[in-house]
Amino acid sequence: MDQALPVKVIIFDAYGTLFDVYSISQVAEEIFPGHGERLAELWRDRQIDYTRIRTLSDQYRDFWLITVDALNYACARLGLDLNDDRRAQLLDQYGRLSAFPENIQTLQTLRARGFRLGILTNGNRTMIDQNIQSAQMTGLFDHVQSVEKVGKFKTAPQAYQLGPDAFDLPSANILFVSSNNWDICGAGWFGYHTFWVNRASLPPEQLGIGPNGQGADLTSVVSYLDALRTD
Repeated sequence: MDQALPVKVIIFDAYGTLFDVYSISQVAEEIFPGHGERLAELWRDRQIDYTRIRTLSDQYRDFWLITVDALNYACARLGLDLNDDRRAQLLDQYGRLSAFPENIQTLQTLRARGFRLGILTNGNRTMIDQNIQSAQMTGLFDHVQSVEKVGKFKTAPQAYQLGPDAFDLPSANILFVSSNNWDICGAGWFGYHTFWVNRASLPPEQLGIGPNGQGADLTSVVSYLDALRTD
């Protein structure tokens, strides 16, 4: 790794960035034919909404319980009969979300180039450890940080502070990678160098701040760092 490169550490968001939260739509479609995609979308939207509302109101609740709450709401909203067995099936899948296909090779490439890697997630450690193991990513990360340590979800500054604390580095020397543009905005305000994995080709949020770099998948992080080195 070029010692002149400002980025020394790369921290990844988990859900949507490393793990495909919408892959759960396949199981949802089997359980509720014709509703799988919409259920996955509404479940995710409400899950994130609840983290924001609870952090703003200082009413922290474990992310797993929020995930359950969001599922219950989404099914009620769509008029779907969510019995205990169906709920258990869907929640079980949340611990085994599909990883995006380029992830492992990209993470291995970054480690081979000397970068230390981490995860900073809203999920609790049990949830994220299950997904890391299921995706065969064990051993690729130097630190896995959950916001449960501070009792506040992203985009609270206390949540982002977990990264610099874990690696003992200023935020400006850490590249924060997320597929969620709202997360990129929060991380940028906090002081991270940021990269947006814009898988869905979405327009940027109108919050007066944008990513330092962006690309269509995780491999573009490698290309971005190569370009940053030569600038």
